[in-house]
Amino acid sequence: MINTTRVLSTLRADASGPTAAVPPYDHVWVVIPARNEQSSLPYVLNDLPHVGRVLVVDNGSTDATASVALSGHADVIFQSRRGYGSACLAGLAHIDQLVRYGETRPDIIVFLDGDYSDHPDELALLVDPILKNEADFVLGSRLLGNRDAGAMPPQSIYGNKLACFLMRWFWKANYTDLGPFRAIRYDALKQLEMSDTNFGWTVEMQIKATTAGLRIKEVPVSYRRRIGQSKISGTIRGTIMAGYKILYTIARYRLQTWRTR
Repeated sequence: MINTTRVLSTLRADASGPTAAVPPYDHVWVVIPARNEQSSLPYVLNDLPHVGRVLVVDNGSTDATASVALSGHADVIFQSRRGYGSACLAGLAHIDQLVRYGETRPDIIVFLDGDYSDHPDELALLVDPILKNEADFVLGSRLLGNRDAGAMPPQSIYGNKLACFLMRWFWKANYTDLGPFRAIRYDALKQLEMSDTNFGWTVEMQIKATTAGLRIKEVPVSYRRRIGQSKISGTIRGTIMAGYKILYTIARYRLQTWRTR
């Protein structure tokens, strides 16, 4: 069970805020996992187009991440259990709770990082193919798009290519990246029954989207050097742990596929 310890919501009456609902994105909700991103989060929130809701999941920050998010007209969900997947799951649990209590359900959920490495202003590239009924799941590929020099270290590029090669080999999935910037239909996301609590979240979604028969589209997106040090590729331990978990997740779901057959 997701340990969502506390929820803070802002009044979203100020139409100048990034969460003000302006068609056609009033049924698009954005989930931003964040830990100690007080320096970068204002830029992320400022660059987002107008959407229905922005949910920042504070994943155990020791800085002013939550206060910055509230100032930027976002909802804040606190998830004390560390892990990228844990933060995403907490965001989804909060969305489900809002829907159960009568909030108009979102059509599309967008995920992006809070470190300003993604380009929030490119959200339309991911959302529009879904709105046009051309796809159910759209992945922003950093390897197909424009990247700042050094934005992705060599080990990150190699790891992404290896993971995508394995998914293509095992499931004929045509991915080029495990990018965090992605959009998916809310109903389709619910069907995937996501469960990973850390580094395997992105690859789990891509494998499950493939095996579920979702219409999948990749689009090139821009990628810049993040503000601050990466918690994964910026450390040796983070790189090893992320690589291990991604490969473990691929092996786990491949074994499940064999057993099903």
